[in-house]
Amino acid sequence: MILPKKCFLTKGVGVHREKLTSLELALRNAEIAGYNLVKVSSIFPPNCKIVPKEVGLKYLSPGQVVFCVMSENSTSEPNRLVSGSVGMAIPKNTNQIGYLSEHHAFGWNEKKTADYAEDLAAEMLATILGLKFDPDLSYDKKREVWKISGEIVKTTAVTQSAEGDKDGRWTSVVSACVFIV
Repeated sequence: MILPKKCFLTKGVGVHREKLTSLELALRNAEIAGYNLVKVSSIFPPNCKIVPKEVGLKYLSPGQVVFCVMSENSTSEPNRLVSGSVGMAIPKNTNQIGYLSEHHAFGWNEKKTADYAEDLAAEMLATILGLKFDPDLSYDKKREVWKISGEIVKTTAVTQSAEGDKDGRWTSVVSACVFIV
């Protein structure tokens, strides 16, 4: 069984005339290009501890297969705003699973993208916890419902946004929750 015990959050930006290379540069900027990244779905493992990126990187070896939840986005349109975010919602009872969400957008700033990704993760967690809420409530009103319920202890997001290169080179963004087994 593979059950991560730790994770860290990271993000990066890359710019290049080739789309693939701009993504590679974004991964380098996030300091995760040296690993074989395997994207996994949206479950935050029970009892998984979030550590600073600098600490988490010490547990990894170059070329290692590493599981992550990652959001990525790219544009070659000059000045077009591009963003990607991974939202996180962790339950009060850390023996239960939490949720991660990926969201990428065009024209959204970092705060709007982060709020949306965090909101998605919290909604997914709320539904499995049986919390009643109106999905049409504003983000702030939903957060108040979650606080009152006492079931969701932490929500956060790691988000990267960037404006497309003024000369039309590819601009890529990545955000990731990287798991350490």
